[in-house]
Amino acid sequence: MTSLPPHYHVGIIVPDITEAQSRLTEMLGVSWGPVIRMDAVPYRDGSGRDVELPTAMCYSTGEPCLELVEEVPGTVWVRNEHSNLHHIGFWSDTLGTSSEQLTRIGCPLQLSGRAGDAAPVTFAYHREDQLGVRIELVDASMRDAMSALFRDNPVR
Repeated sequence: MTSLPPHYHVGIIVPDITEAQSRLTEMLGVSWGPVIRMDAVPYRDGSGRDVELPTAMCYSTGEPCLELVEEVPGTVWVRNEHSNLHHIGFWSDTLGTSSEQLTRIGCPLQLSGRAGDAAPVTFAYHREDQLGVRIELVDASMRDAMSALFRDNPVR
């Protein structure tokens, strides 16, 4: 068993972030931080292969947050017929150790951030196959750098 702190966000895969923001604001009254769009981000998959993928995401304000991730066909960010719940996110003070613990209990690494040869860096996705849910570990040292993502940025 791991000893993770309470979750701080739930990730949902959506076909279009702007449309999802508008709909969820209408339905739930949530506010959104800025949308981050990156053309090619370096990652490492669970088999150790280095990949570069486009990434688009945003967070709702307030805790726990909703994270919207725009679908990228052929990647880990795809919707499925069962649920678009993608992951439950946790801050981790010991990213590498927490990642190893999840792998040991049968929740293998699926994708992580990398910097050159170093991985996991910044985050790690672990997939639990029986339920089809991912656990995302985010390096707690990123909390201050990410704080702007959790502030109001009205949908236009």
